[in-house]
Amino acid sequence: MPRQTTNSPYWQGVRDGAPFILVIVPFSLLFGVVGTEAGLHIAETMAFSVLVIAGAAQFTALQLLTDNAPTLIALVSALAVNLRMAMYSASLTPYLGAAPLWQRAIAAYFTVDQSYACAAVKFEDRPDWSVPERMAYFFGVVTPICPMWYAFTLVGALVGNAVPSGLPLDFALPITFLAMIGPMLRTPAHVVAAATSVTLALVLAWLPYNLGLLVAGIAGMVTGAQAEVVLARRKASRI
Repeated sequence: MPRQTTNSPYWQGVRDGAPFILVIVPFSLLFGVVGTEAGLHIAETMAFSVLVIAGAAQFTALQLLTDNAPTLIALVSALAVNLRMAMYSASLTPYLGAAPLWQRAIAAYFTVDQSYACAAVKFEDRPDWSVPERMAYFFGVVTPICPMWYAFTLVGALVGNAVPSGLPLDFALPITFLAMIGPMLRTPAHVVAAATSVTLALVLAWLPYNLGLLVAGIAGMVTGAQAEVVLARRKASRI
Protein backbone atom coordinates (compact mmCIF):
# COMPACT_ATOMS: atom_id res chain seq x y z
CA MET A 1 0.00 0.00 0.00
CA PRO A 2 1.48 3.39 -1.01
CA ARG A 3 2.56 5.70 1.77
CA GLN A 4 0.07 8.46 2.50
CA THR A 5 1.57 11.93 2.10
CA THR A 6 0.10 15.10 3.53
CA ASN A 7 -1.34 15.91 0.09
CA SER A 8 -2.86 12.47 -0.45
CA PRO A 9 -6.66 12.13 -0.76
CA TYR A 10 -6.81 10.59 2.72
CA TRP A 11 -5.17 13.56 4.42
CA GLN A 12 -7.21 15.99 2.34
CA GLY A 13 -10.24 14.23 3.77
CA VAL A 14 -8.90 14.51 7.31
CA ARG A 15 -8.36 18.24 6.87
CA ASP A 16 -11.83 18.76 5.35
CA GLY A 17 -13.50 16.76 8.11
CA ALA A 18 -11.60 18.30 11.02
CA PRO A 19 -13.61 21.57 11.25
CA PHE A 20 -16.75 19.57 11.97
CA ILE A 21 -15.23 18.61 15.32
CA LEU A 22 -16.37 22.02 16.54
CA VAL A 23 -20.00 20.94 16.23
CA ILE A 24 -19.64 17.18 16.67
CA VAL A 25 -18.28 17.57 20.21
CA PRO A 26 -21.18 19.59 21.69
CA PHE A 27 -23.75 17.68 19.62
CA SER A 28 -22.61 14.25 20.81
CA LEU A 29 -22.08 15.54 24.35
CA LEU A 30 -25.67 16.76 24.36
CA PHE A 31 -26.99 13.41 23.19
CA GLY A 32 -25.08 11.61 25.92
CA VAL A 33 -26.57 13.95 28.53
CA VAL A 34 -30.11 13.79 27.14
CA GLY A 35 -29.95 10.02 26.77
CA THR A 36 -29.09 9.39 30.39
CA GLU A 37 -31.56 12.03 31.58
CA ALA A 38 -34.25 10.20 29.60
CA GLY A 39 -33.53 7.04 31.57
CA LEU A 40 -31.16 5.17 29.28
CA HIS A 41 -28.23 3.36 30.83
CA ILE A 42 -24.75 4.35 29.67
CA ALA A 43 -24.48 1.14 27.64
CA GLU A 44 -27.84 1.83 25.98
CA THR A 45 -26.87 5.41 25.18
CA MET A 46 -23.59 4.27 23.63
CA ALA A 47 -25.28 1.49 21.68
CA PHE A 48 -27.70 4.08 20.31
CA SER A 49 -24.82 6.22 19.02
CA VAL A 50 -22.68 3.36 17.71
CA LEU A 51 -25.48 1.46 15.95
CA VAL A 52 -27.51 4.37 14.61
CA ILE A 53 -24.71 6.96 14.21
CA ALA A 54 -27.18 9.59 13.03
CA GLY A 55 -27.67 12.43 15.45
CA ALA A 56 -30.89 13.90 14.06
CA ALA A 57 -32.62 10.49 14.00
CA GLN A 58 -31.35 9.68 17.49
CA PHE A 59 -32.70 12.89 18.95
CA THR A 60 -35.99 12.43 17.12
CA ALA A 61 -36.55 8.91 18.41
CA LEU A 62 -35.43 9.78 21.93
CA GLN A 63 -37.66 12.85 22.13
CA LEU A 64 -40.70 10.95 20.90
CA LEU A 65 -40.10 8.09 23.32
CA THR A 66 -39.64 10.56 26.17
CA ASP A 67 -42.98 12.15 25.21
CA ASN A 68 -44.58 8.68 25.41
CA ALA A 69 -45.28 8.58 21.69
CA PRO A 70 -46.18 5.15 20.27
CA THR A 71 -43.07 3.09 19.50
CA LEU A 72 -44.17 2.73 15.89
CA ILE A 73 -44.34 6.51 15.49
CA ALA A 74 -40.85 6.86 16.99
CA LEU A 75 -39.44 4.23 14.64
CA VAL A 76 -41.14 5.61 11.54
CA SER A 77 -40.08 9.16 12.40
CA ALA A 78 -36.45 8.13 12.93
CA LEU A 79 -36.44 6.18 9.66
CA ALA A 80 -38.01 9.09 7.81
CA VAL A 81 -35.39 11.49 9.18
CA ASN A 82 -32.72 9.06 8.00
CA LEU A 83 -34.31 8.66 4.59
CA ARG A 84 -31.79 11.21 3.36
CA MET A 85 -29.10 8.55 3.81
CA ALA A 86 -30.65 6.59 0.95
CA MET A 87 -30.31 9.66 -1.25
CA TYR A 88 -26.74 10.14 -0.07
CA SER A 89 -25.93 6.54 -1.03
CA ALA A 90 -27.52 6.91 -4.46
CA SER A 91 -25.54 10.09 -5.03
CA LEU A 92 -22.21 8.47 -4.06
CA THR A 93 -22.75 5.22 -5.97
CA PRO A 94 -21.41 6.55 -9.31
CA TYR A 95 -18.17 7.46 -7.53
CA LEU A 96 -17.74 4.52 -5.12
CA GLY A 97 -19.86 1.78 -6.67
CA ALA A 98 -16.87 -0.02 -8.20
CA ALA A 99 -15.09 -0.40 -4.83
CA PRO A 100 -14.88 -3.87 -3.18
CA LEU A 101 -18.00 -4.92 -1.30
CA TRP A 102 -16.34 -4.78 2.12
CA GLN A 103 -15.20 -1.21 1.53
CA ARG A 104 -18.67 -0.18 0.37
CA ALA A 105 -20.19 -1.82 3.44
CA ILE A 106 -17.92 0.15 5.77
CA ALA A 107 -18.51 3.34 3.79
CA ALA A 108 -22.27 2.78 4.07
CA TYR A 109 -21.98 2.61 7.85
CA PHE A 110 -19.93 5.82 7.95
CA THR A 111 -22.14 7.71 5.52
CA VAL A 112 -23.25 10.61 7.68
CA ASP A 113 -24.15 14.18 6.81
CA GLN A 114 -20.59 15.46 7.13
CA SER A 115 -18.89 12.67 5.17
CA TYR A 116 -21.45 12.95 2.40
CA ALA A 117 -21.27 16.73 2.20
CA CYS A 118 -17.48 16.72 1.87
CA ALA A 119 -17.37 13.76 -0.51
CA ALA A 120 -20.09 15.06 -2.83
CA VAL A 121 -18.31 18.38 -3.30
CA LYS A 122 -14.80 16.90 -3.60
CA PHE A 123 -15.73 14.09 -6.01
CA GLU A 124 -17.42 16.57 -8.31
CA ASP A 125 -14.38 18.83 -8.23
CA ARG A 126 -11.91 15.96 -8.77
CA PRO A 127 -13.33 13.73 -11.54
CA ASP A 128 -9.78 12.52 -12.25
CA TRP A 129 -9.57 10.59 -8.96
CA SER A 130 -9.62 6.81 -9.05
CA VAL A 131 -12.03 4.78 -6.91
CA PRO A 132 -9.29 3.98 -4.32
CA GLU A 133 -8.46 7.70 -4.08
CA ARG A 134 -12.11 8.58 -3.57
CA MET A 135 -12.50 5.91 -0.93
CA ALA A 136 -9.35 7.11 0.82
CA TYR A 137 -10.73 10.65 0.89
CA PHE A 138 -14.07 9.44 2.26
CA PHE A 139 -12.43 7.54 5.11
CA GLY A 140 -10.17 10.51 5.74
CA VAL A 141 -13.21 12.72 6.33
CA VAL A 142 -14.73 10.35 8.91
CA THR A 143 -11.42 9.85 10.76
CA PRO A 144 -11.73 13.01 12.92
CA ILE A 145 -15.55 12.92 13.05
CA CYS A 146 -16.87 9.51 14.08
CA PRO A 147 -14.40 8.71 16.91
CA MET A 148 -15.27 12.09 18.42
CA TRP A 149 -18.96 11.26 18.14
CA TYR A 150 -18.48 8.06 20.11
CA ALA A 151 -16.09 9.57 22.65
CA PHE A 152 -18.16 12.60 23.58
CA THR A 153 -21.40 10.64 23.65
CA LEU A 154 -19.69 8.62 26.37
CA VAL A 155 -18.49 11.78 28.13
CA GLY A 156 -22.02 13.20 28.07
CA ALA A 157 -23.48 9.95 29.38
CA LEU A 158 -20.92 9.83 32.19
CA VAL A 159 -21.23 13.43 33.35
CA GLY A 160 -25.01 13.52 32.95
CA ASN A 161 -26.53 16.13 35.20
CA ALA A 162 -23.14 17.68 35.90
CA VAL A 163 -23.50 19.69 32.67
CA PRO A 164 -25.12 23.06 33.54
CA SER A 165 -28.71 23.21 32.30
CA GLY A 166 -28.13 26.69 30.88
CA LEU A 167 -25.25 25.61 28.64
CA PRO A 168 -26.62 25.96 25.08
CA LEU A 169 -25.19 22.75 23.60
CA ASP A 170 -28.14 22.42 21.25
CA PHE A 171 -26.71 25.20 19.05
CA ALA A 172 -24.59 22.53 17.36
CA LEU A 173 -27.44 20.95 15.39
CA PRO A 174 -28.58 23.96 13.31
CA ILE A 175 -25.00 25.16 12.81
CA THR A 176 -23.96 21.73 11.54
CA PHE A 177 -26.69 21.57 8.94
CA LEU A 178 -26.19 25.17 7.84
CA ALA A 179 -22.48 24.51 7.33
CA MET A 180 -23.22 21.42 5.26
CA ILE A 181 -26.19 22.57 3.24
CA GLY A 182 -25.03 26.10 2.39
CA PRO A 183 -22.19 25.12 0.01
CA MET A 184 -24.40 22.49 -1.66
CA LEU A 185 -27.14 24.90 -2.80
CA ARG A 186 -25.56 25.18 -6.22
CA THR A 187 -28.56 24.86 -8.55
CA PRO A 188 -32.09 26.30 -8.67
CA ALA A 189 -33.45 22.80 -7.96
CA HIS A 190 -31.45 22.63 -4.73
CA VAL A 191 -32.73 26.04 -3.66
CA VAL A 192 -36.33 25.13 -4.49
CA ALA A 193 -36.09 21.89 -2.51
CA ALA A 194 -34.59 23.63 0.51
CA ALA A 195 -37.10 26.50 0.42
CA THR A 196 -40.02 24.07 0.16
CA SER A 197 -38.80 21.98 3.08
CA VAL A 198 -38.14 24.98 5.32
CA THR A 199 -41.48 26.61 4.52
CA LEU A 200 -43.54 23.49 5.11
CA ALA A 201 -41.62 22.61 8.29
CA LEU A 202 -42.57 26.00 9.72
CA VAL A 203 -46.16 25.90 8.50
CA LEU A 204 -46.73 22.36 9.79
CA ALA A 205 -44.89 22.76 13.09
CA TRP A 206 -48.22 22.31 14.91
CA LEU A 207 -48.54 18.65 13.88
CA PRO A 208 -47.94 16.14 16.70
CA TYR A 209 -44.85 13.92 16.97
CA ASN A 210 -42.89 16.16 14.55
CA LEU A 211 -44.88 14.77 11.64
CA GLY A 212 -44.55 18.16 9.97
CA LEU A 213 -40.85 17.47 9.44
CA LEU A 214 -41.65 14.22 7.65
CA VAL A 215 -44.11 15.91 5.32
CA ALA A 216 -41.71 18.79 4.71
CA GLY A 217 -38.80 16.48 3.93
CA ILE A 218 -40.76 14.37 1.46
CA ALA A 219 -42.27 17.44 -0.19
CA GLY A 220 -38.84 19.01 -0.52
CA MET A 221 -37.41 15.92 -2.22
CA VAL A 222 -40.34 15.66 -4.63
CA THR A 223 -40.26 19.36 -5.45
CA GLY A 224 -36.51 19.35 -6.00
CA ALA A 225 -36.70 16.33 -8.30
CA GLN A 226 -39.53 17.88 -10.29
CA ALA A 227 -37.61 21.15 -10.57
CA GLU A 228 -34.62 19.27 -12.00
CA VAL A 229 -36.88 17.62 -14.61
CA VAL A 230 -38.40 20.94 -15.64
CA LEU A 231 -35.01 22.66 -15.84
CA ALA A 232 -33.56 19.78 -17.88
CA ARG A 233 -36.44 19.99 -20.35
CA ARG A 234 -36.00 23.73 -20.74
CA LYS A 235 -32.29 23.30 -21.31
CA ALA A 236 -32.89 20.59 -23.91
CA SER A 237 -35.44 22.73 -25.76
CA ARG A 238 -32.91 25.53 -26.12
CA ILE A 239 -30.31 23.29 -27.77
